[in-house]
Amino acid sequence: MTVPFRRRSVDELASQVGGLSPDILATATTIVDDVRERGESALRCHAERLDGLVPGAPLGVSRAAMRAALDALSPDDRRRLERVAARISSFADAQRAALRSCTVAVPGGTAGHTVSPVERAGCYAPGGRYPLPSSLLMTALTARAAGVGECWVASPRPGPMMLAAAALAGVDGFLAIGGAQAIAALTFGVGGCPACDVLVGPGNAWVTAAKQLVSGRVGIDALAGPSELVVLADDTADPAVVAADLLAQAEHDPMAVPILVSIGEPVAERVVCELAVQVASLPTAETALAALANGGVVIVSDIAQGIAACDQLAPEHLELHVRDPRAAAAAVRHYGALFIGPDAAEVLGDYGAGPNHVLPTGRSARYTGGLSVLSFLRVRTWLSIHDRDAGRELFEDAAWLGRVEGLEAHARAAERRFVR
Repeated sequence: MTVPFRRRSVDELASQVGGLSPDILATATTIVDDVRERGESALRCHAERLDGLVPGAPLGVSRAAMRAALDALSPDDRRRLERVAARISSFADAQRAALRSCTVAVPGGTAGHTVSPVERAGCYAPGGRYPLPSSLLMTALTARAAGVGECWVASPRPGPMMLAAAALAGVDGFLAIGGAQAIAALTFGVGGCPACDVLVGPGNAWVTAAKQLVSGRVGIDALAGPSELVVLADDTADPAVVAADLLAQAEHDPMAVPILVSIGEPVAERVVCELAVQVASLPTAETALAALANGGVVIVSDIAQGIAACDQLAPEHLELHVRDPRAAAAAVRHYGALFIGPDAAEVLGDYGAGPNHVLPTGRSARYTGGLSVLSFLRVRTWLSIHDRDAGRELFEDAAWLGRVEGLEAHARAAERRFVR
């Protein structure tokens, strides 16, 4: 079998990042506006039309039903789900413990910041082609670790494993709806769900469009695009392992972007041969082949060029299958999540090794990171002056700068503290 995984330039691959289509944005706008204006009747209409919600069925799932789904799991399934959840929580707890309030002395007083969670989070978990209970755990458990008081989940057509994951994460409510209508419900507080402060989680293009529309009214984590994997490989890489990882990424979605940055042509040739062998027996071959056509092979001459190519691509996931992976890890700068060495498979990141799998796409790793407890936290500053005389230089400097900027009332407000 021939695979559509051709040689391409890094410039070409880096430039193919696209935004939302006008049609998708227009459709999402119509849905979001309708739910905001008409409330539950509009939400139900769109959920029945797009999510397959049975007419008259509840929009939400009770906590008792979630608990029953968890209790109905086989002992082995429950043990494994709990083990994955524990690793996600442990990593998020460590992140939260690393973030501290601080106090700094200033003339005449003190200043500082506090680190505080939002009150209510909305977590979206995909439920379309491949329902992702892993995403539910990644979002809801991280919110809990941050200290969020109330956590709601939305996901269409939830199956037993999705509901079990929700129970394990201790969510407060579950909307059995998806798409732009779910984002609108979480934003405006519709369908029994109160309005949320932050919305997080991956989704399809309509979910992403809706998050873009409501951003500002609520906080969002990111605008997710198609999933991406870049594998940097040299002649020490196992072509079969590299091919397996590229196909694991490719089967996500026909729009996924798997890329091989190959140090020398022989490495690429061996990987492409392996792709052809492995995809032939893959049940998701149709999806994987479509995704392979989105990506391709970048040929570089040495590790330095390879690292430069990876930085230019700034991928969601980056695997290092090279002779000295730790040295490469220290040199590379732009990625959502890094997998160091051939055994650090990207699928381990997907499925609960600990770090979060909700990550920046579309080269946004150049300026942001993935979902973490920070997504649910607010760093808020404070100032206290308890010795006016000792703080005189603050007042004087503020008055001076106010007049430099032409804001006389600012200057007078500062002077009021010491001219009495």
